[in-house]
Amino acid sequence: MLKLYPEIKPNQCYQLDVGDGHNLYVEESGSEDGLPIVSLHGGPGAGCDANFRRYFDPEKYRIVLFDQRGAGRSEPHASLENNTTQALIDDLEKIRNHLNIEKWVVMGGSWGSTLALAYAQEHSERVLGLILRGVFLARREDVEWLYQGGTSKIFPDYWQEFVQVIPDNERDNLIEAFYSRLTGQDELARMGAAKAWCIWEGRAATLEPNPHLVDKFSEPHIALSMARISAHYFRNHCFIEENQLLDNAHRLKDIPGIIVHGRYDMICPLENAWALQSEWEGCELHVVRDAGHSASEAGIIDALVKATKEMHQLITHDCTDSAGN
Repeated sequence: MLKLYPEIKPNQCYQLDVGDGHNLYVEESGSEDGLPIVSLHGGPGAGCDANFRRYFDPEKYRIVLFDQRGAGRSEPHASLENNTTQALIDDLEKIRNHLNIEKWVVMGGSWGSTLALAYAQEHSERVLGLILRGVFLARREDVEWLYQGGTSKIFPDYWQEFVQVIPDNERDNLIEAFYSRLTGQDELARMGAAKAWCIWEGRAATLEPNPHLVDKFSEPHIALSMARISAHYFRNHCFIEENQLLDNAHRLKDIPGIIVHGRYDMICPLENAWALQSEWEGCELHVVRDAGHSASEAGIIDALVKATKEMHQLITHDCTDSAGN
C-alpha cells in the first residue's frame, strides 16, 4: 500500500489580490518544470495543510495549493462577502494566469471535487485531467443527506450532540438555524455553532474513529471559516443550478478523469461518484473498500497516490511512473 510522499516545504508562498476585497494564500512546491497540478480543498472553507503537497511526486509535479476565499490563510478570514462558486472559478483562472500556466491537472476532494467539476465544465480547454476524491455533486439531496437526514441514521449519537445547540422548533431547517448563529453577533453562540458543525463532520468523515481529525476540524480558526462558509454555500444551493454538474458532464468528455471514493463514505455517499462516472465518458472510478470520506485514511491515500502516478503517466507518457513509491 502506497503512503504519502515525504514532507516538503513550499518553494514560494504569497498573498494574491483577486479583487472584491479578497487576498488568497497561494503556494508552489515540487519541480518548477513539472506537470502543473492545482489541488482544491474541501469544506467549503476548510483550507489547505502541508499534507496536501504529499500526494504528488515532487520531482514530477509543479504543485499549486491555495486557500479559497475566507479560508485558511486567505484574507479576510471567514468572509462571506463576494464568496460564490463563480468567484472561486474566476480565482482559479487568475491564479493560473498569474503563474503563466497554460493548462493544468485539477485535483479536488469533497467540496473541492464540486469546484473542480464546475471549473472544468466552464474552462475545459485549460484542464489536462481531473483527479476527484469523495465526490460531492451539491444537489439538494446531497446537502440534506448530511445536514438534515441520512447520515444521522448512521451516527444517531453524534447527531444528537450536533443538533443540541439548536432549539427543537428550529430543527426542521438546520442549515438556516446554524447560519443565523454563525453570522450573528453573539460570539459564544457563533463559536459554539461552528464547533458543533465541524465536530459532526469530523466524526462522520472516517470509517474508524479519528480523534486527531476531529480536533483539527474543531480548532477555532478552521471551525469558524469552515462552518460559516459551508452554511453560506449550502443555504444558497452552492450557487449552482440543481443537477448542474451531472447535466454538464458531457463537457468533460475529452478530459481524462480518475475518481477515488470510499465505499463507506457517510458524508458524500458513493452514489455521487457512481452517478458522475455514468455520465462522464473517459473517467474511471476506484472504490476503496475499507474507507470513508477522509483523504487521511490509508486506503484513500494509497488510491490517490496511485491516481497521481497514473495521471502523470497518462499525460506525459512517462513509463517510469508505474514504478513503486
